[in-house]
Amino acid sequence: MPTLLDQSDLVDLAENLVGAARRAGADQADALAVRSVSLSVDVRDGAVEETQRSEGDDLGLRVLLGRRQAVVSTNDLKGDGFDALAERAVAMARAAPEDPFAGLADPTLLAHSFPALDLVDPDMPGVDLLEQRARAAEAAALAVGGVTKSGGASASAGIGGMVLVTSHGFHGATIASHHSTAMTAIAGEGTGMERDYDFSSTLHAADLESAETVGRNAGERAVKRLNPRKVATRRVPVVFDARVSGALVGHLASAANGGAIARKTSFLRQKLGERIFASGIDIIDDPLRPRGLRSRPFDAEGVAGRRRKLVEDGVLKSWLLDCATARELGFETTGHARRGVSSTPSPGPTNLYLAPGGKSTNELIADIEDGFFVVDLIGMGVNLVTGDYSRGAAGFWIERGECTYPVSEVTIAGHLFDIFAGLTAANDLVFRYGTNAPTVRVEGLTVAGH
Repeated sequence: MPTLLDQSDLVDLAENLVGAARRAGADQADALAVRSVSLSVDVRDGAVEETQRSEGDDLGLRVLLGRRQAVVSTNDLKGDGFDALAERAVAMARAAPEDPFAGLADPTLLAHSFPALDLVDPDMPGVDLLEQRARAAEAAALAVGGVTKSGGASASAGIGGMVLVTSHGFHGATIASHHSTAMTAIAGEGTGMERDYDFSSTLHAADLESAETVGRNAGERAVKRLNPRKVATRRVPVVFDARVSGALVGHLASAANGGAIARKTSFLRQKLGERIFASGIDIIDDPLRPRGLRSRPFDAEGVAGRRRKLVEDGVLKSWLLDCATARELGFETTGHARRGVSSTPSPGPTNLYLAPGGKSTNELIADIEDGFFVVDLIGMGVNLVTGDYSRGAAGFWIERGECTYPVSEVTIAGHLFDIFAGLTAANDLVFRYGTNAPTVRVEGLTVAGH
């Protein structure tokens, strides 16, 4: 483990690569070094189906000649070919079209201190422990009455890090561990079978839900979905379980992405500063949350991370921007650049979440005479250019304030403007994903059945 946590060799390689770019004639350059190690075990029907281990180091170089840029990458880390790699990148940049918005980050925006975010669990499990977790999850699911088959259980762990070095003096390194346990259970027989799942994913093993809990949840959820009914098409309140409600926040993030705004492919492009949610709704992006799944002290351009409200009291306050999209739109970067070793930076969220409201889930549905509680979403029928929303769904029908019988093979449809404006948040926010939300209620969506 100490060798995995020591990124000094990656820092040296990135520095050497930037130096080679400057010698080759680049006006500016940055180098990204990425390290990843992962181990996973898959179990089905009590037997190990697959064990995988992967590890690798990769380097990416971006060079700029004025406003022309090019990116090259390599996994050959000997270093003796860096000059040739840099020369190739510079030649590519000379042939590239000018991009008036390309360039490194403003030096005044770079991170100069790196807060401790507690992202690394120093104890990485071996194959035996991962196998135990996967077996325990499967056994717990199969012990649930009504569960007839295993869809498979898995456990994994790993560590990944990033080093960024720029020609204008930035040196930064970040590293994080990850652990996960997952289970898929199948209930029923023949054409009446239903499946569901559960998983837990954290940076530290101590924060994982027990494998038994994961397996039991998967089994109980699958059994609850047995014998689903059809419903007639109607317009009703729809409640999104916390397992799926984060998708609505994700749609907002995609529509507020600076790339989509610059391309004029977002239905939100003229809504900055306007109310799009009800008052009291806050949506926050926080790259500095300790132990957050997407936490990092700086972005892929070296810009310091900071907590930011994308939506405050229902008003759209900010786009998600990297340096290039910020220049194009006439703003300052929000520090949301992401990139791989073979790509230029582009904006994206970190730990994004909808702040919880004041009501419990039971209180949220108590006055619904006729409605739909969604636990699973299917397909990607969301048009972010127009805001039209249509997705397959499964869940439970609400009658007189209570979930009564399972429902499947329906479609929920509406418009994201209406969904956002009619959204009410419950108080059950739990940070389980990169994008999180509590249970939410949305008024007046069309549920299309038979």
